[in-house]
Parts: sequence; C-alpha cells; structure tokens
Amino acid sequence: MIGNTLPLLLLGTMLLYGYPKSRFWALAGIWLLSGAGVWLFARSSYHFGASGLTHGIFFYLFVSGILRRDRRSAALLMIAFYMYGGMLLTILPRDPGVSFESHFFGAMAGAMLAYAFRNWDPKPVRKQYSWQRNTESDENIDEDPVIGDQWRAPPPD
Repeated sequence: MIGNTLPLLLLGTMLLYGYPKSRFWALAGIWLLSGAGVWLFARSSYHFGASGLTHGIFFYLFVSGILRRDRRSAALLMIAFYMYGGMLLTILPRDPGVSFESHFFGAMAGAMLAYAFRNWDPKPVRKQYSWQRNTESDENIDEDPVIGDQWRAPPPD
C-alpha cells in the first residue's frame, strides 16, 4: 500500500501540470471507473490500495501523449514512461497475491478517459522564431547577397 505513494504523488503532479481543464475530471473518473470495474468483475478477494489510481493516471498520461502530439504531452509521456514504464506489464496477472484487476481496470479507465478528454485542454502556443516564419509570397524575400536568386525553385511549367 505504501508503494503507491510516490507514484501517485509524481504522476498526479504531472497530471495536474499538463492537463489544467481535464485533470479533476480525469482523476475522479479514473477513481470511479477503476473501483467499479474491480467491484463488478474482479475475483473474490481483498482488493485495497491505490494501484488502480496510479495505473489509471499513468495510462492517461501515456495515451494522451500519443493522441495529442504536442510538446508538453509528449514530454510528460516520456517522463512517465521512463519512471514507471513497467506499469505496462503489470496489468496482466503475474502474482496470485497481487490484485491485477485494479491495475487492469485503472489502466482501461485512464486510456478511455484520455481518449474522451483529448480535446479538452488547449495545446500550448508554439513559439516561432523569425527564421521559422513563412512569408506570404517569395517577392517579400530579399535576395541572398552571395548567390542571388539561385536558391529559389524554378517556376512550375
């Protein structure tokens, strides 16, 4: 049970930082859906701990980073995967004394909610430098003083 404290703190911080509009909805949804899945479909045993919540947050960050494709989401995906990538393997049964059902339903809840909330949060504004900006036409571009206009593509036929 104490083993979930640090992942919950770190992954929760990443969730709070990266997804300002959907963070509380995702957290509540992961908690409710993983608990409901364990309650309805898990084997008759004792299931306690926050592993469903930690797996749900990890899979939310993982799937959101893949779906959104902005720099912040991708960075959060890579950090979460570097730190807790082993969670991908723990959703399947390995040890009879460990509730893989909490892991599995937490992961499914996180992935489903990441898909559902993929457009809720605004993507960060991407800064463009002057050398990256496109101009309206080639006429506004000054010729290179060394090679002239030889770098321009020939006009289409």
